[in-house]
Amino acid sequence: MQILIRIIKMAWHYNARLSLAYITFFISVCFSLAIPWILGETIDSLVSVQDGRIVPIGDPGEISVNLLGIFTTGLFGLAAILLVVSLARGMFDFARTYLSDSLAQKVAYDLRNLMYDKLQHLSFAFHDKEHTGNLYSKATSDVEAIRRFVMMGMVRSVEVVVRVILISAILVFLDWKLTLFSMMFLPFLVVRSAVVMVQLRNMWLRAQEIMGQLATILQENLSGIHVVKAFASEEYEKKKYDLKAQELRVEFYQNEKVQGTNSAWVTLYFTVALGFIMWFGGWQVIRGSIEPGELAKFVLYMGQLVFPIRMSSFVIATFSRAISSGRRVFDVLDARSPVEEKPDARDMGRAEGHVRFENVSFSYDSGTPALTGVNIDVPQGSVIALLGAPGSGKSTIVNLLPRFYAVSEGRITIDGTDIQDFTLASLRRNVGIVQQDVYLFSATVRDNISYAKPGASEEEVIQAATVAQLHDQIMSLPHGYDTWVGERGATLSGGQRQRLSIARTILIDPPVLILDDSTSSVDVETERQIHRAMTEVIKGRTTFIIAHRLSSVQQADMILVMKDGEIVEQGNHDQLMAAGGAYKDIYELQLRPQEEVLLDATFAGDDGGDS
Repeated sequence: MQILIRIIKMAWHYNARLSLAYITFFISVCFSLAIPWILGETIDSLVSVQDGRIVPIGDPGEISVNLLGIFTTGLFGLAAILLVVSLARGMFDFARTYLSDSLAQKVAYDLRNLMYDKLQHLSFAFHDKEHTGNLYSKATSDVEAIRRFVMMGMVRSVEVVVRVILISAILVFLDWKLTLFSMMFLPFLVVRSAVVMVQLRNMWLRAQEIMGQLATILQENLSGIHVVKAFASEEYEKKKYDLKAQELRVEFYQNEKVQGTNSAWVTLYFTVALGFIMWFGGWQVIRGSIEPGELAKFVLYMGQLVFPIRMSSFVIATFSRAISSGRRVFDVLDARSPVEEKPDARDMGRAEGHVRFENVSFSYDSGTPALTGVNIDVPQGSVIALLGAPGSGKSTIVNLLPRFYAVSEGRITIDGTDIQDFTLASLRRNVGIVQQDVYLFSATVRDNISYAKPGASEEEVIQAATVAQLHDQIMSLPHGYDTWVGERGATLSGGQRQRLSIARTILIDPPVLILDDSTSSVDVETERQIHRAMTEVIKGRTTFIIAHRLSSVQQADMILVMKDGEIVEQGNHDQLMAAGGAYKDIYELQLRPQEEVLLDATFAGDDGGDS
């Protein structure tokens, strides 16, 4: 119930539109209820029952009827009143439809924006646990279910209740015995509808979860289509998708079966009730207990009662689906990010770049810690190389610095101030990162480079590309900087994508720079070009390099060797080689072969130049 209350509160932000929707549907209902009354009065003015037979009364053109205080004569006058009332009902029904639909769209618009804004500000810890396809399902199908509830549930549910109450009151006024006789099965329908609502709520929750899983399979397949084709796994992927789609089909079928069964019971009830009314009411007309017009009114009002009762099954479905979908949406909106700004967080300005890790520990979950008691003191302008096996904690260190995650223990300072005291935006303007997994947007080369600084000038973009050794290659593209980059940068090579990522980071001119294995996908010659340019870039910057290349290690002021979340060795190249520990093993197995390759490339380049 709390979920529905929250949705209603969101809709109440547009209270004027919601109130008008209620007013217009009430007026529309009043005009709708006037139509059977007009027809019944007309019938009574035209015919009567004499000796069990229906006989006409006088000349139809001369009849006179008093309808709701309006006196009219002739069938033409009655038809004109009926036409006016029908047009008025249609106009107000259109107004109700427009107001309720536009209100639902506004609530859906607000929810989509809230979802998107929340997802932008949740930390990596949240996104690590949530599947992208499931989030996509929540932001689309679940929000759509809530929109239908606002349109159908909030407004139509009140309309259903009002219609049932008013029509029931009119039926009792016309003939209370006939009313009781025709509604003896109504309590059964009410109880059944309540049971169906609870049943559908759980069923829709399962359906929405399966839909999210199906979207995840589709998203992963499309993102990894190159891997799928490389291993000829198309049939496997088809079967995996088919099994989940089959599960979703069965779940939807069961939902529709429950709704259809409930609707069938309603139809059966009214069919049986109408049969009783025609038999019992006709018998009373023959006896002269009621007029033919009154029986016509009763039958017509019973016909109008069919609509709200049958609509109740759809309304119940929107309530059930809104509860399950609302729970999924509000789970995201209510999620607490471990990385949050303090209320009094201040702008960092431009940092000098003195970084310290003070007894920092971190764990991604309640399991094995990723870092334990890490202490690092990095003076301004120093270059730090991080070495270690996968899972040793290298990436964790650099992800904690811009607060992609929050430390579990200890603290990280820049220029002596805890980074938690700064706003996230100002901190990340000072800590630039070139990530190993480069992501490019479907936009132009210029847009991708200037992404971190949308107002960057043409000269700034070109300068950043030049430093990243990319300008000449960009100019060789069909449209230069206006060349459109395909999805995830598919139209560029791996080396071009990494250099574009470097240019994007250089553009914001950060005093602290993180290079997450940024040259691992380029050839030796391109790597030498990038490092030649980066030598100038890192001057005066505090730089952290996750190193897998000899060139990265050689220019480091300090090397940190990581193992199982701890720093097992630290020092420069000569010191660590003399120590003969873990670093020397890494050098002999991984770095020395690279040194030989670099020498070979250098000699080959010299030979080519002399010839």
